Amino acid sequence: MNSLPHSAPKLGSWEEAVLWLRHQPDQRQLVHACFYDDPLIEAAKRYYASTEWQAVQRYLPAKQGHALDLGAGRGIAAYALACDGWKVTAVEPDPSAIVGADAIRQLAKETGLPIEVLAQYGEDLPFQNDLFDLVHCRAVLHHTHDLSALCREVSRLLRPQGIFIAIREHVISRKADLQLFLDSHPLQRLYGGECAYLLTEYKAAIEGAGLNIMKVINPYASDINLFPDSRAELKRRIAKRMRLPSPALVPGFIIDWLGHWSSQPGRHYTFIATKPAYA
Repeated sequence: MNSLPHSAPKLGSWEEAVLWLRHQPDQRQLVHACFYDDPLIEAAKRYYASTEWQAVQRYLPAKQGHALDLGAGRGIAAYALACDGWKVTAVEPDPSAIVGADAIRQLAKETGLPIEVLAQYGEDLPFQNDLFDLVHCRAVLHHTHDLSALCREVSRLLRPQGIFIAIREHVISRKADLQLFLDSHPLQRLYGGECAYLLTEYKAAIEGAGLNIMKVINPYASDINLFPDSRAELKRRIAKRMRLPSPALVPGFIIDWLGHWSSQPGRHYTFIATKPAYA
């Protein structure tokens, strides 16, 4: 993706940043990859068909129920969950009709899908305990005001044996890497608001909330974290570099190993956890 020019303006909101990006001919790839393009329904359909969502589906409960999509943004994941048969509550504090709660409401109206929308932050929500079978968030934990508080709220809202899946969270290897990540992030310069945590900080917040971590997915272990890149494309590039006749000759464990040892500031990780059954 193209980096932003040094002349890029400092804007006051995510909506302003997205609108500015849409008017930059050299940022079309970024806008498309982030699903910031309109019409929103077409972007949502493209997300549902993406290799990222296909990979997410493997970790969702087989039986659909009530799902909470935290930090739902424009609603692309809420749409995908609803398409898969979930009754969805989407929580998004930004009221924007372009990138926030009003955009999700319009998407739900156009599609007729069962998506309720609440414009509120996720650390303190007006729902009863043990309400949701699934809590999903896409690139949300690293934006939260209080990581531990959000995870405690997730735990409160999940039913026993419910699933929490947090995808595409930015990870750094040491605190000194945070500024390196922020300096390289294509949107940080436009509106700020980005952050990243140590892998141990994410784990501590999730486990400290009383959730059991089932799986931690490293940057290259799944298309969830790689999209718009993919494991298939990584294998192709490695095969070409090693002059192998076929990407099929690149073992999957090699890709996993590379992801485990990656130290790129801001690389993506995904966390899957469950709430224990009552004793």
